[in-house]
Amino acid sequence: MLTLGIDDAGRGPLIGPMILSGVLVDSTQANKLKKLKVRDSKIVSQEERVELAGLIEKNSLKIKIVKSFPAEIDSAVEGSSNLNTLEAKKAGEIINSINKGKFRKNKIKVIVDCPSNNLMAWKGTLLRFIEFKDNLEVICEHKADANHISVAAGSIMAKVTREQEVAKIKKVHGGIGSGYASDPITQTFLKKNGRRLSDSGIFRKSWATWKKLFPTTGQKTLDGF
Repeated sequence: MLTLGIDDAGRGPLIGPMILSGVLVDSTQANKLKKLKVRDSKIVSQEERVELAGLIEKNSLKIKIVKSFPAEIDSAVEGSSNLNTLEAKKAGEIINSINKGKFRKNKIKVIVDCPSNNLMAWKGTLLRFIEFKDNLEVICEHKADANHISVAAGSIMAKVTREQEVAKIKKVHGGIGSGYASDPITQTFLKKNGRRLSDSGIFRKSWATWKKLFPTTGQKTLDGF
């Protein structure tokens, strides 16, 4: 059986995209990644993450990365959907991209780090976005990135990709900080440049922090199932 681990990075920031990454491995590769000390990206330094990302690319069957930029996120949060459903859709996109061709002949255990408090409801939403399920065992867990090597690998690939996207924004617009609303550098950047760069596509304008500084009508919460 093969294992596909999926995790996200950048779910909560005010600036930049949310990234989901899926890493498909066989048992030999999973053991190799464990020996290489692949682990949850949150406890790995940026320099080591980049190094591990290269090792994951060399020791996996397939990697699929999908990106959700602010406009798509805002549309989900302020429309008839929400961020959890968007993340389920993107996870489904990863699964569908990998579960085809030669891999359709294999049994695949899919392990997803679940973003919702309601595991069963979110899994049900995810299953709606999966095209072929006959060869899949789908598992949704909290803290899956700490418990499964394939998901830890997914978390590293997602985090490194998110950092690359943030670096692109910094190259154009200067110091934005981490992009999280709690970051003082991000707060200063937003206050000084938010209105001027309102249409630049880098801000999630459905976030409460944005709405407080630049009021608009209507607001939905970040996490809503």
